[in-house]
Amino acid sequence: MRALTRLLLACLAALLAPAAAWADAAPFDLVGPELQINVSRAGQSLPISRTPTLAAGDQLWIKADLPPGQSAHYLLVAAFLRGATNPPPKAWFFQSQTWDKKAAGGMTVTVPAGAQQVLLFLAPETGGDFSTLVNAVRSRPGAFVRAAQDLHQATLDRSRLDAYTAAIRKINETEPGKLKAASPLLARSLSIKLDADCLQKTVELQAPCLVQGRDSMVMADGHATSMVQALTTGYSAELVQQLSYTPRAGAGYYSPYVSSVLDLAHIMDSVRTAHYQYIPTLATVRGERLALLLNAPPSFQDPKSVLVVALPQVAPPDPPPLHPVDDKQAYCAQAPDLVLPVEGAPLIFSTRYGRDLVLRVAAKDGKSVDLPVRPDPERGGLAVDASGLSPDSFGETVRATLEGRWGFSAYKGPSFTLEVARPQRWLAAPEDQRALMAGGDAVVHLHGPTAACVEGVEMQAGAQPAHPVTWSASKADELTLKAPLGKPRPRSLTVAVRQYGVLRPDEVKLLPVDLGPRIDGLDIHAGETSAMLRGSRLKAVTGVTLEGVRFTPGALAADGEAETLTLIAAADARPATAGEADAAITFDDGHASRLEVSVGPPRPSVSLIEKSFRLPAPQGPGVRIALGDKDLAPLGAQLTFSMRAGSTGGFHGDEKVEVAGPGEKVLATLTTASGLVLADSQVAVATLDTGKAFNASVAGPLSFRVVRGGAASHWTPLATLVRLPKLEGVTCPADAKKPCALSGSSLFLIDSLSNSAAFKTQTQVPAGYTDQVLDAPRPAGGKLYLRLHDDPAVVNVVTLTPDGKAAKIAP
Repeated sequence: MRALTRLLLACLAALLAPAAAWADAAPFDLVGPELQINVSRAGQSLPISRTPTLAAGDQLWIKADLPPGQSAHYLLVAAFLRGATNPPPKAWFFQSQTWDKKAAGGMTVTVPAGAQQVLLFLAPETGGDFSTLVNAVRSRPGAFVRAAQDLHQATLDRSRLDAYTAAIRKINETEPGKLKAASPLLARSLSIKLDADCLQKTVELQAPCLVQGRDSMVMADGHATSMVQALTTGYSAELVQQLSYTPRAGAGYYSPYVSSVLDLAHIMDSVRTAHYQYIPTLATVRGERLALLLNAPPSFQDPKSVLVVALPQVAPPDPPPLHPVDDKQAYCAQAPDLVLPVEGAPLIFSTRYGRDLVLRVAAKDGKSVDLPVRPDPERGGLAVDASGLSPDSFGETVRATLEGRWGFSAYKGPSFTLEVARPQRWLAAPEDQRALMAGGDAVVHLHGPTAACVEGVEMQAGAQPAHPVTWSASKADELTLKAPLGKPRPRSLTVAVRQYGVLRPDEVKLLPVDLGPRIDGLDIHAGETSAMLRGSRLKAVTGVTLEGVRFTPGALAADGEAETLTLIAAADARPATAGEADAAITFDDGHASRLEVSVGPPRPSVSLIEKSFRLPAPQGPGVRIALGDKDLAPLGAQLTFSMRAGSTGGFHGDEKVEVAGPGEKVLATLTTASGLVLADSQVAVATLDTGKAFNASVAGPLSFRVVRGGAASHWTPLATLVRLPKLEGVTCPADAKKPCALSGSSLFLIDSLSNSAAFKTQTQVPAGYTDQVLDAPRPAGGKLYLRLHDDPAVVNVVTLTPDGKAAKIAP
């Protein structure tokens, strides 16, 4: 068995001899005749080189372009196939006697309904040649279907290989120093396996190394599943697999192209007869014609050689799966030699299937501008001619989509983000400016909307000449600069940012420090038309645009350096929707910046139904104070309040109720496990012991909100917490002209006293009063009136008994 295996391997190696010496020559290296083929569909005609797939009803005009002195007569046969298990009818075969003057105009055939593949045969003239070919195809349709598939795939793979080697040779002849940078881009564009070790060699040796063993460099193109999943089955596949690991067949490199060549040789050998042998040919594009390449010299003696040519499959349009190398990258529309890096569809670079390609850009007025596009594998993408673009017609950032034709079909490809340069105000990060004040080497981050359009950056320290600095576009809206200042630091430092298409550079003064506004974030939830901007020095903000809705500044609040600015949209504005969005912020000096915003889920909405307070029973004698406002809640009372769910959903039991004091500082949290009871899905009742929840220093307005799933309702006013003094009684002397004495504790909690509700005359309590006896006016009608330190706007009542002792007064 081993001897038989070695014999079969030797035979197969001999059969594939033209394809064996991969490092020296291509397996298809014999020049054959040329074909002219045009495809007509719906009144439009294209050469076959621009037609990726055929369709039923297409008219094919086919002509063999043989030299005038052609001595051997060739019969041109067109055969349509319909699958491996369904022999085609005889009516699907067409012939043209190329030597006959009547056939000088070629032949026209129509793709029949149900056809799946198309093969052309060029057979030497013999008696019964046409019927012999017809019978051969009909008797073994599967072999010819497989040959049609593999041969067409090998043709496409060869187009990628030819494009790669041609580009390498061109660069090597004109600018060899660029090979190191261009070859990885070529390999990515054409899906070619690159030997990185070649780039480490000297310039003179790089090109020969890069094209060595070229047939093994073709990788699966991503456009379709490899046409050769397995060469054959059974023992033959095992033999071919063994052969693929021999030095003659690729030294272990087993690319789809190599597998197609081996498979074709095996298939063609399997349909060989005593009179005919079949030679596969690759159709390479030469102008509008197809030039045939053979992998074996043809024979005009038995068995005579029949040249086999595969045309594109009869199938629905299959547009290329092209996609950006980085779909988050932005590109400058005004950059010279603009190239959009793409990958995933090498046929757009190696064939002429794509045509009339443009980059369609939407202008501010809703119209579109088409920029011509040319696939450029040497630069790794799509070269765009943006000379027809007028910057004034576009916003700072626009989306552009690749469109055109793929054969006869309309093609819509990937989209890209373009930035349109215009004079900008670049802002340095405040912490970077502070670092500059220390001198030495520093890193500076400049923020602006069109980082992709920056051409260069120069820095000028003091009176020294300006000089270029190292920089990078670290983000779509950020530049990172290296500023080697040395010590001592310069008194002034200016950076000039040059942008493509902008006449004057943008100047940024880094020293002396002049801090501008700082934006920390923007808070907004779905369904809202107002937002909160966080940062510092926000007075300079003139507006914010989010999701096409313009917000104008409202109230500005500050807590030290931290500020919040309320933003309000028009009454008829569209509410925000949850998700990620970009906000555009404008400032009073005319510049603008972008901010990434996360629009939160809808807030819970609640409303207060009612509230009540219950003071604990008094411990011993004392004077009770009747509060003059129902919104006053005495510290130590049990506070109970009920609330109703709003339109954003009812209560589910997973909510929290937060109660906050002044400044919206959360002081207590209630849940269904502690203090919160759901009456039903729409009403909840909360109970809070203010004596336990708040310490003796807490006073002022209370508010509450409901929190669910990370989203909180707006704060709702609840009550005003007040602290009460403990009053024991009033002692008055017989002399009515002398003041009475009010005794008790915590008397500093009293703001003022009077014996009339209108406070016509009053006794002001000194701030921080610590004594336990206080001068007080003589009660009128057994009553005193007092204002509390925690809410002096409200007049409260103290009712006394005739002897001045405590009277029990309901609060």
